Amino acid sequence: MAGAGPAMSAPSGDPVAAAAGARSAAARDNAGIVQTGDRARAVQGQLVPLGQPADVSVPVPALVGLPKLPVKSFVGRDEELAKLGQLIAAGAGVVAQSQAVHGLGGVGKTELALQYAHTHRREYPLVWWVNADGPEAIESGLAELAYRLHPDARIVAQEPEAAGWAVGWLQAHPGWLLVLDNVERREDVDGLLAELADGHVLITTRRDVGWEQITDGCLRVEVLTPEAAVALLVRLSGQDDEATAAVLAGELGCLPLALQQAGAYLRQTRTPMGRYLRRLRADPGGLLGSVAAGDSARRAVAQVWSVTLEQIGGQSTVAVRLLRVLSCLAPDPVPRDVLAGLDLDPPVVDEGLGVLASYNMITLSEATATVHRLVQAVVADHVHHTTADSPDEPEATADRDDILSATIRALGAAIPQGDAGKQPATWPRWAALAPHIAAVELVCPEDVSGVDLALLLNECAIFEQSQGRYRNAFRQKRRALTILEAALGPDHPDVAITLDNLAGSLQYLGRPAEAEPLQRRALIITETALGPDHPSVSITLDNLAGSLRALGRAAEAEPLQRRALTIIEAALDPDHASVAIRLNNLALSLQYLGRPAEAEPLQRRALTIIEAALGPDHPSVAITLDNLGLSLRALGRAAEAEPLQRRALTVIEAALGADHPDVAITLDNLAGSLQYLGRPAEAEPLQRRALTIVEAALGPDHPSVAVRLNNLALSLQYLGRPAEAEPLQRRALTITEAALGADHPDVAITLDNLAISLQDLGRAAETEPLQRRALSITEAALGPDHPSVGIRLNNLAISLQYLGRPAEAEALQRRSLTITEAALGADHPDVAVRLNNLAGSLRALGRDAEAEPLQRRAREIRAALQIE
Repeated sequence: MAGAGPAMSAPSGDPVAAAAGARSAAARDNAGIVQTGDRARAVQGQLVPLGQPADVSVPVPALVGLPKLPVKSFVGRDEELAKLGQLIAAGAGVVAQSQAVHGLGGVGKTELALQYAHTHRREYPLVWWVNADGPEAIESGLAELAYRLHPDARIVAQEPEAAGWAVGWLQAHPGWLLVLDNVERREDVDGLLAELADGHVLITTRRDVGWEQITDGCLRVEVLTPEAAVALLVRLSGQDDEATAAVLAGELGCLPLALQQAGAYLRQTRTPMGRYLRRLRADPGGLLGSVAAGDSARRAVAQVWSVTLEQIGGQSTVAVRLLRVLSCLAPDPVPRDVLAGLDLDPPVVDEGLGVLASYNMITLSEATATVHRLVQAVVADHVHHTTADSPDEPEATADRDDILSATIRALGAAIPQGDAGKQPATWPRWAALAPHIAAVELVCPEDVSGVDLALLLNECAIFEQSQGRYRNAFRQKRRALTILEAALGPDHPDVAITLDNLAGSLQYLGRPAEAEPLQRRALIITETALGPDHPSVSITLDNLAGSLRALGRAAEAEPLQRRALTIIEAALDPDHASVAIRLNNLALSLQYLGRPAEAEPLQRRALTIIEAALGPDHPSVAITLDNLGLSLRALGRAAEAEPLQRRALTVIEAALGADHPDVAITLDNLAGSLQYLGRPAEAEPLQRRALTIVEAALGPDHPSVAVRLNNLALSLQYLGRPAEAEPLQRRALTITEAALGADHPDVAITLDNLAISLQDLGRAAETEPLQRRALSITEAALGPDHPSVGIRLNNLAISLQYLGRPAEAEALQRRSLTITEAALGADHPDVAVRLNNLAGSLRALGRDAEAEPLQRRAREIRAALQIE
């Protein structure tokens, strides 16, 4: 955007919410620009289906994916290696840190697993290592396996789908070894272990918490024995002084990580062990004061690092700076080119990294640098706690702020160009950077780096959103907004962009009521700063309209969308994809307002534009096809809608994968057309699959789950199974009222459908109050002449018929018939339904002569439309 401040990404724009309507159809916006729902992504170009995992054969030669080579100086663990082999042979084994060893680790769990995997790699067709310290890391590691086995997966599959495909591959092929390193919580891998049966799983963890319940055994690793610790020190140092080595090993608690770093120092400097021991006890770096006394592992590493830092600082101040920067990042491999962005010459950075590696402070590969999380924690203790404990020491604060600012600038320089939401080719790079951006955000105070951090967070949030991690994206956008408002003032255009993007995350999370005020404020800022006819104003207007429609206020949305369309048509080519977005979103509001005849031509024009701009197999084409199908169905032309929706389903599955939320919407909308065509038995399995997808993707309490539940219940009603429908509708009602409020039109839909189930169950007396409430909500929200009011009146009248009150039913049915004819036309199939129901009341009142012509007209309408 123009103006002062950073070049912010424009609003990701046009988020989608499940749309309400007479039959709870869910519609999508945003054709051509943004795919919606959790784990959403956009793909351009030729689409390559992933295919079945079983069809991808075992790699030859074997695929071995280990993070690094094992260390050569590995002593004192022969017994553990033998036991580990026995555990893995049984199926799934765990290497856990004993509860007697405190702190972040350093006991050698990962190295033990690495030694085993490397030694036995030729016994397996596949050996794959996954950093498993959280669900997202596990998903990323499995996705990377899919990308290695099936290179096309990187192009067409986002991480959740690719990870699922990898699990499918492991299920279809036997004999592999999967290492899940550094598992933090048992529940993070519980489900995965239940899915994997024909290979071997090795878990390492610091948490010794009942692993025997879900694995074949647990090997608890202690620190080394004194004899093994002495042997390791002697071997690493090259000094045959076992007596001093024994004292030194005791000082370091026989912790393998501390012993390795001490040995690396002794070897590098050729310092006699006795002199090193005296310096170690002196704590020259002053680190022990920032480490809790009870954390033995942390203190042991702090002692070693204190001496090592003094030595490294004498050789290379750059090396010390690099280590401090690494302490601000995640304990994941850091791309070396990120460190090259620290305003230092690349050769100087390489030299500093070499010094750190020579002292065993980091693991260095050609592409990455990695610090053990325990070393990192000790360094971070010193950098951050020193400042916290001495807030009045400006030098300490300046040093911390300088390190954080430099780290943020380096990450900002390393992010890929382009919109991560639309360019899957950037995702591998983002996947490498995102953990480090999240880590530096956690330790960076509000007053450090300012706009640079906000820009970095905004860009990273777009990637998180593309991967369906909406809560992460929301948190990053909210922090970015706080920073930008403080740095640029509340009326800056970049603040408006961030407000609109934050509102988009709220919509994705099913919270449109919270999105609306942010979008209204963004609109005021954008209009004031850029003028009323700027394209950014069009985006914000349309996004605000989307929130209003999700809140059941489509009448307020329509004028905003018409203005948005006018602005974008004047600013851009009439065949631009952004014009199609505005057309499609306006059409959705017209559908919602019961005016599908006005929506249809807009959607056909949008479809023409999108197909020409993006090609016939783009997912945005599928969305437009599906929305056009909804209009056709609302016009009583469900037979025309079905083939469009089947084509939409084919396109969207190929583009986004079988488990994407947009696939669920398309499945459900196709099922709605099948219901309309009298084929509920075909609709039911589609709706069950849609419900499974959306619950997994969005959580059990999202409004979209309620839509799926309600529509599935409708099929069960049609199939004569109201007892199964009722609990689904009650759950849908609870979700919808909690998410959208008691007076939302979707609440009325669910109330009315629940009443029908109760009626079919012979409980007509319970239905009337539900239907009267539904009618009141619908009239208040949509107006007295909306077609949905006609539906509510008609259903209430049927209940009154059941209750033996046909005279009351007649009046409601006549009003319902008038509304339906005016809104949908005299030849709409819903008119035939109203005519037949009115005729039933007349016959109950003994007025058969009046009923007969109504029924005859209903038969003529249905015959003309070829409806049985």
